[in-house]
Amino acid sequence: MRHDPSPALRLPGSTPPPEGRRGRGATANPAGRFEPARREAFDDGWEPEAPSPLRTEVRPERSSSIIARNTSPDIPFDRSINPYRGCEHGCIYCYARPTHAYLGLSPGLDFESRLFTKPDAAALLRRELAAPGYRPETIALGTATDPYQPIEREQRLTRAVLEVLDEARHPVGVTTKSDLILRDLDLLARMASRNLALVAISLPTLDPALSRRLDPRAPRPEKRLAAMRALSEAGVPVMVNVSPIVPGLTDHEIEAVLEAARAHGASRIGHALLRLPGEVKDLVADWFAAHYPERKERAFALLRQSRGGQENDSRFGHRFRGEGPYAEMVGQRVRLAGKRLGFAFGRMALNRADFRAPGAQLSLF
Repeated sequence: MRHDPSPALRLPGSTPPPEGRRGRGATANPAGRFEPARREAFDDGWEPEAPSPLRTEVRPERSSSIIARNTSPDIPFDRSINPYRGCEHGCIYCYARPTHAYLGLSPGLDFESRLFTKPDAAALLRRELAAPGYRPETIALGTATDPYQPIEREQRLTRAVLEVLDEARHPVGVTTKSDLILRDLDLLARMASRNLALVAISLPTLDPALSRRLDPRAPRPEKRLAAMRALSEAGVPVMVNVSPIVPGLTDHEIEAVLEAARAHGASRIGHALLRLPGEVKDLVADWFAAHYPERKERAFALLRQSRGGQENDSRFGHRFRGEGPYAEMVGQRVRLAGKRLGFAFGRMALNRADFRAPGAQLSLF
């Protein structure tokens, strides 16, 4: 598909049209931090034209491996799979946006409109699981970009990955915002019956108008709640991720989100305070200026209070939850509401004992 290359540039501090490009989260397309040249818009006195529609471009990417490993003490898994780079959901707060700069692209509009697929994902996974000496641990599916973003309807890469994991009886934790996950309920229910699957659904707000601006191409909150119910009724354990908690914007909804999720079958909780790594800080600042200018100052003040005086703190042990009075208050509210509603906290232990390498067969002789 063709891509509209025109950047959504504007003067620093100026206010773009309230809705920007329809269906897109970022209000700008700044150059990546590794680019040798940067462009800046200037006001020539003419009335700005409405931005043209931005088409999504999808390209294949060849990879030599598919399982990514990490040693972070903050993360409850040591391996993950992301079948896609970039995410059409367009969540303005996505901490993965800066990764597009490594591709020579913008973490802004490029991240949500110039997408990359990994068509060999299932084949690579099959090979890696069958490697001598492989030891199973839960694979997190969808840690950087949503495995059920809109292009999954046609690409079906996430479905193919789950089929390999199901065959291998390998544990998986899926994180998504999309009710498209219900398409694969047959696989997930079968895996859950063997204690091999957990699904986490991100739900930062119940307000459909706010959700449409925060994550414009993700399903509405009521669809995410309906997905929780359907998964739970099929025997798939569900975690609600109250993430990100945006100071001064979504923090008042913590208890309401947890109550709604519990009523729809969620049994576990995860939460994280808004993070602003790399270019995300400026993109979120522009987003606030465009949509909620009266709340911007308070939101960033509370973030600085929780991040040691900075907008972002990347230190292990601090980056997800923050520190200080505000962060402690948020954590306490989550814990108290979770306890009152009967939630469990964090990820559950999944079954590793039944793993079998893909393609392995028992000998008849």
